[in-house]
Amino acid sequence: MAVLVLALLPATWVRLAGDSRVRTEADVPSEPVAVVFGAGLWQGRPSPYLAHRLDAAARLYAAGKVRVLLVTGDNSRTSYDEPGAMRTYLTAHGVPRDRIVVDDAGFDTWDSCSRARRIFGVDHAVLVSQGFHIRRALALCRSAGIDAYGVGVDEKHDLTWLAGGAREVLAAGKAVLDIAAKPDPRFLGPHENGVAQALTAADGRR
Repeated sequence: MAVLVLALLPATWVRLAGDSRVRTEADVPSEPVAVVFGAGLWQGRPSPYLAHRLDAAARLYAAGKVRVLLVTGDNSRTSYDEPGAMRTYLTAHGVPRDRIVVDDAGFDTWDSCSRARRIFGVDHAVLVSQGFHIRRALALCRSAGIDAYGVGVDEKHDLTWLAGGAREVLAAGKAVLDIAAKPDPRFLGPHENGVAQALTAADGRR
């Protein structure tokens, strides 16, 4: 029992750390940027879970809750372009291309949060993910220096949802280590002005 309690401590801490910042699409405060985390591709297109995240982000944009979308995911090989597929999906659902910024090296949640702050200069944001993941994303982005609120996308409690929830218990341990050590992301690179330029363009069209 003691081992079980110790194993669950990181997940409990991560949940409590992010709980107060979870909002619905309707009541989330307006922020300049929404950060949308990748969730895999099926035959080059967003998986259903990723599509649901993108749908929520598109609704936030349409409602004026955010002005720019930063899509972050895995583009570590030419045959797999997760953020590119995310941008294509969003433009097909009414978000102007110049309001979408791509992060090609968001290989995990810590890398996405750290790069959003250090590479793209994001310091206030709305995070978009599924409910089982959003609290960990909030805890990690807060540690990376981003003042964020999170929108947790609702899903059926099917096998995929249960597997995602179980994975979060394991991922919480790594999250605690990332928060403590604040490692560099796998790829850091130079500062990019994409978010700032997109915000300037958005402000100029008001």
